[in-house]
Amino acid sequence: MENDKGQVVDLYIPRKCSATGRLINAKDHASVQINVVDVDANGVLIPGQYKAYALSGAVRAAGESDDSINRLATQDGYLKKYSIINHSVWSYSQ
Repeated sequence: MENDKGQVVDLYIPRKCSATGRLINAKDHASVQINVVDVDANGVLIPGQYKAYALSGAVRAAGESDDSINRLATQDGYLKKYSIINHSVWSYSQ
C-alpha cells in the first residue's frame, strides 16, 4: 500500500520466484535473492544498476538454482548462450 506521498508503507512486500513465477512465502527461509550488478566498459560498478533474481526454497531443494540463474542471466544478456555437451561439461558459445 502507498501513502499520499507515493511511499510504500507495507511492512511485508511478497516476492515472486524468478524461476517459477510463484510467490515466495514469508516462512520460506530457504529462499535467496541474488543481485547481479551492471558495470561499465572498465569494470567499474554503476551505482543503482542491478538485476535481482529471487529463488524459492523449492527450486533450491530440487537442485535447479544453478540452471535457473544461468537461464535467467542468459535471457537478460549477462551470459552468452550456453549449451550442454554432456552432463558434467558446460560449453559457452561465442
